[in-house]
Amino acid sequence: MMWAFRDKIAVAGVGYSPLTRRSERSLASLAVEAVDAALGDAGVDRRVLDGLTTSPSMPRYGGAKGTVEGVDVVTPWALGERLGIHTHTRWTGSTNGMVTQAFMEAAMAIASGVCSHVIVYRALHVPPGSYINYENRFAVGPEQWLAPFGFSGPPSWAASVVKRYFEMFGYSRDDFTRYIVDNRANTCRNPHGFWRGKPLVADDYRNARMIADPMSILDCDIPVDGCVALLLTSTERARDLKQKPALLTGFSAGTHSPPTGVPMTLDDIWIGCEQVATRLWEATGMAPHDFDTAQLYDGFAPFVYLWLEGLGIVPRGEGLAFLRDGHGSLGGKLPVNTGGGALGEGRLHGMTQLAEAVIQVTDRGGERQVPGARRAIATISNGLTKATAFAISRDEGQ
Repeated sequence: MMWAFRDKIAVAGVGYSPLTRRSERSLASLAVEAVDAALGDAGVDRRVLDGLTTSPSMPRYGGAKGTVEGVDVVTPWALGERLGIHTHTRWTGSTNGMVTQAFMEAAMAIASGVCSHVIVYRALHVPPGSYINYENRFAVGPEQWLAPFGFSGPPSWAASVVKRYFEMFGYSRDDFTRYIVDNRANTCRNPHGFWRGKPLVADDYRNARMIADPMSILDCDIPVDGCVALLLTSTERARDLKQKPALLTGFSAGTHSPPTGVPMTLDDIWIGCEQVATRLWEATGMAPHDFDTAQLYDGFAPFVYLWLEGLGIVPRGEGLAFLRDGHGSLGGKLPVNTGGGALGEGRLHGMTQLAEAVIQVTDRGGERQVPGARRAIATISNGLTKATAFAISRDEGQ
């Protein structure tokens, strides 16, 4: 069923704080900076805001999962007080999935008239220490069968998926070299990219430190301290603001959970991505060939080619060849992760993909701009429960 509010909700502003490692500033101050930047981008001030939403959880997987307000997390109610808008805020949202669930809720809050201007933000802090260290004395539930074998964190889960993919289709790590090098080149064109100014060559990838064979450090996104914020409002209101609006044509969410209890398998990711895609085509009336650029979730690099396959852009088993042959590069058949994605810009749980989709369809990509990009697709997570996809379109109705 086509979404009733197709193209009636818009992103009117994009805002970034600095994205760094081990910031000396509090996460709360970085969140305020990103919000003010998004408002300034749209040409409005804090007084118009009547909604805030995020997914404040999951600072990291390993070690002490911090929950200190303003340091490890920034909740909407605390941010509202810092912004001085808590007395006239009409709606706040706080989801336990990726932040893109909050983006969907914000769109529906605006469509229903609950509020008029909502900031969707994601603020992340990565404390010192190992990202996936296992510090519990006892393993319970499914972990008692996973943790003793070092299978207790996402890199090892993703590595098992990659190894199966390689075995099925005859690929090797070297087939991914072109994409990793191209992706870093995109990052170097992005003023917000963490790895800007630090290009890679093929041997850098081939010789990268192994994390979980065949996954290297360069197949993992870069954890950052920082925040990205997007201002959502109605398309009608957005057309009176400073920037060209980017229209939300539709979205979809996945509900496929691994039936075996294993966190990730190749088959489950394929099934989940295909489910998300089918629901997106139903909600938008669009198809894979309708997009000019794809911002595909890359918390781990292999998710990129699995999304290409799950979306139906290429058949199963051909996603890595698509990237290996340069079809995802700038100037290729379908430019992928034009701002460098989470591998290059920073780990922001989907905000990287959403923000870049907005930037592309509003012609603000600078030297990384895809000429004439009218529609962008953004996918978040790995296809499993709470994975999402968004169709973002250029406003051609003015």
